[in-house]
Amino acid sequence: MNSDSLYLAIDQGTHASRAVVLDRRGRVVSQGERAIGLARPQPDWAEQDGEEMVASVLDAVRQALAPLAERRRDIAAAGLASQRASCACWDRRDGRCLAPLFSWQDRRAHEWLRQFEPHGEAIHRKTGLFLSAHYGASKLRWALDHLPAVREARAAGTLAWGPQASFLVFRLTEERSFFADPQCAARTQLWNIATRDWDPELVALYGLPEGFLPKSVPTCHPFGTMRVDDVAIPLAAVNGDQSAAVFAFGWPEGDSAYVNIGTSAFVQRAVTRAPPYLPRSLTGIILDDATTTVYAVEGNVNGAGTALEWLRTDLGIADAEARLPEWLERREEPPLFLNGIAGLGGPFWKPDFPSRFVGEGEPWQKAVAVVESMAFLLQANIDEVDKYLAPARRIRVSGGVSRLDALCRRLASVSGLAVHRRHDPEATARGIGYLAAGRPRPWNEDAAEEIFAPSDDAPLRARYRRWRALMAEATGI
Repeated sequence: MNSDSLYLAIDQGTHASRAVVLDRRGRVVSQGERAIGLARPQPDWAEQDGEEMVASVLDAVRQALAPLAERRRDIAAAGLASQRASCACWDRRDGRCLAPLFSWQDRRAHEWLRQFEPHGEAIHRKTGLFLSAHYGASKLRWALDHLPAVREARAAGTLAWGPQASFLVFRLTEERSFFADPQCAARTQLWNIATRDWDPELVALYGLPEGFLPKSVPTCHPFGTMRVDDVAIPLAAVNGDQSAAVFAFGWPEGDSAYVNIGTSAFVQRAVTRAPPYLPRSLTGIILDDATTTVYAVEGNVNGAGTALEWLRTDLGIADAEARLPEWLERREEPPLFLNGIAGLGGPFWKPDFPSRFVGEGEPWQKAVAVVESMAFLLQANIDEVDKYLAPARRIRVSGGVSRLDALCRRLASVSGLAVHRRHDPEATARGIGYLAAGRPRPWNEDAAEEIFAPSDDAPLRARYRRWRALMAEATGI
């Protein structure tokens, strides 16, 4: 690969598919985007159309290639970042969908899943994940139980199922490649982090037939050839969207906590040795290139961007998002908010936790309390991981909700760490581009950075201590 090489990064997200062409230094050359729909036909259901998703990816890629003219032939490799816990069922013969794509937000089988709670710790030790209907295993079982097309394909031996990323790889490659990368495979809750392969005991536990899951391969692997019109591009890397974002600025720093705040929020610490068992955190592999492994220890906050939407839909504060920057600068004391929106994530892991305010306040004060709860939940996850790893020395934030300056300032003050925010809306695309490009140096060094230094905000820290005590009382953790 030479200095003129270009790289295609595909970021397939919840609401849109994006394609970004990058140069050897991680700079954007061209890009394209196409929105996609998300259906919620019943409570706890969240579905997407597989054909629409494939078309959206190809359309975004064509938009990104169009301005390049002859330079499109300089694209040396492509990378695909996908929603991690979303999953699909399709036919191996022609790639047609046998079911809707089950979004990571889908929890339709959560009641059925309760029967496996006695196996929760064993599942966590094997997979690095807590038992949850957000992950793929229960959705695949639901499809087998309820969809005749899935049962017929099983009987015919033509069933393919697994991560959404694997479906996209199958449909986008000439070879119809049937592969699964470590991060997306793990989010089915059927993949063993120690053996780096599907776990027969977990497959049997959920009552799933063997032989229909993709082959496990490394993150960086010859996944096949994408042909878009007259251009053939090797697909060289596949990863989850949140995992890819850790690599947006090159090789991750072991002493940084990476925080991405979007629809949900995630805290990740990257380590190059297998971490110890962390009983209240997630563990996964975010890079395997057959010679090097990077693990991530992770906590998540479900009520981030979803909580801002909740302010509008459930509390009726129609202008909350527009007015939050103003409200967050006020000095009046807000109430506390115990945030279980979309399920209480780490380090508490209570999927049915009822959200509630503690204390009185005007609507604007409640909006501030919801934002503060994001900072508090992120800090609770950081505190938990610090029990097992060397404490982080800084926080690096990304994602749309991180544009709230006052949220970054609160996170800095409650953690006592500087919060670094780089202006990069393409963190996921640049991260998967970096891996597809073979980890070049330097990478994405031109991004501007703001640093929020911790301040001596005693009232905020006192609210965090009261909030933490209330959460311990409510959850027992």
